[in-house]
Amino acid sequence: MDALQAVILAAIQGLTEFLPISSSGHLVLPQTLLGWEDQGLAFDVAVHVGSLLAVLLYFHRDVINLLGAWGNSLVTRQQTDDSRLAWMVIVATLPAVVAGLLLNDVIEEHLRGGVVLATTTLVFGVVLGVVDRYSSHRRHLVDVGLRIALIVGFAQALALIPGTSRSGITMTAALLVGLSRSDAARFSFLLSMPIIAAAGSYKLLELLESSHPVPWDLLGIGFAVSAVTAYACISVFMRWVERIGMMPFAIYRVLLAAVIYAVVLS
Repeated sequence: MDALQAVILAAIQGLTEFLPISSSGHLVLPQTLLGWEDQGLAFDVAVHVGSLLAVLLYFHRDVINLLGAWGNSLVTRQQTDDSRLAWMVIVATLPAVVAGLLLNDVIEEHLRGGVVLATTTLVFGVVLGVVDRYSSHRRHLVDVGLRIALIVGFAQALALIPGTSRSGITMTAALLVGLSRSDAARFSFLLSMPIIAAAGSYKLLELLESSHPVPWDLLGIGFAVSAVTAYACISVFMRWVERIGMMPFAIYRVLLAAVIYAVVLS
């Protein structure tokens, strides 16, 4: 992998990680169409850390408030809106963590094919559009309790299947239970932090155990590009999601699925 490939792959990761359009569905295209080699474990860690930094920076006030309220609730045994939301983020994270530990090898072996990728991109894209169309959009983050957290959390576990899109499936589930578009997106982004941190840590452990040389220059490029593009993407998405809704992303996923089908079946 050269510097140009690193920039392109990191930009794809940063732009698609937080949009409901499937990052894996996009990353497969350069490899298939252009014959690029797999980006490698070290580069994967770098772009994940860049994405994590972006979402932490954008929501830094939320993170500080939630962590402070959560810590205070442990001491005082009293709950506030922020501390309850922090607990619900923890609850919603657990299903994906458990599923990842138990099913990661099975998914890697049996569900990494291009047809699976295209099918999940298509199916969950259609579901996103339908749910957004008929959701009440009346609930807000203060309404997130144990039931909503578990529904969104188990939906997030489905994102282990390539093409599902972690952002897409969690926003879909949040919309399904009636959250507004902006709060569905905000809850999805809050959930992304522990999940990306856990996935990045897991990949980092694999990297430390491997004997492959580390291309630090390409890792630096990947980290920086993914961080900048992810931050810009989150910023634009949060400003526009209430206006444009999810339908443009649903339509885009259908078109992307058609392209992936054409590529993998040709």
